[in-house]
Amino acid sequence: MIDLYYWTTPNGHKISIFLEEAGLDYEIHPINIGKGEQFTREFLEIAPNNRIPAIVDRRPADGGQPLALFESGAILEYLADKTGEFLPRAGRERYMALQWLYWQMGGLGPMAGQNHHFRNYAPEKIDYAIARYIKETSRLYGVLDKQLEEHDYVAGKEYSIADMAIYPWVKPYENQGQDIEEFPNVQRWMGNIARRSAVERAYARAEKINPKDGVEMDDEARRHLFGQK
Repeated sequence: MIDLYYWTTPNGHKISIFLEEAGLDYEIHPINIGKGEQFTREFLEIAPNNRIPAIVDRRPADGGQPLALFESGAILEYLADKTGEFLPRAGRERYMALQWLYWQMGGLGPMAGQNHHFRNYAPEKIDYAIARYIKETSRLYGVLDKQLEEHDYVAGKEYSIADMAIYPWVKPYENQGQDIEEFPNVQRWMGNIARRSAVERAYARAEKINPKDGVEMDDEARRHLFGQK
């Protein structure tokens, strides 16, 4: 059994998609980050960086005590190694998938996240910041589009944790000021991912937890998300 500590954000969706794809038994523990639930003592014992997602694997592969992990990229890699699915065990195919996983973690996620912030959440509109992050997000979409010219999936012929990591960050492209028709290969790939039954199930579970998806940005949420020290 996997305990998934989760909210309905792109990083949260990555892990629920994997768990659905792999058919693992898991239980969702909603952590409403707009209400400050990520700062409870119980959650901080699992995820000291006070960010979702996090997991506790009650039956780790080594047979030891329950294993707690935070950081979505590390969780995906761990689950892939545990199950032997969606990431090759060794060889160049493994590193092709991992490089695109890390591309999302170090590039697309942070840049699209800043894009969302300055376009949608910042208390004042800063034209330079908005233009900067829209352009950088567009550049990254272009990199992804080029990769998908000759590949069905991000890392090559096989669906992998790289696709699971990237898809939730591209799905809200409109909120990032992107015209998806400028990236036809990304658009085709998105359609293929969206039609996967496991992806449909993951997003259906998200809808039951939080029908509005993401975070409802009121004053309390702003204080918890943007006022941390």
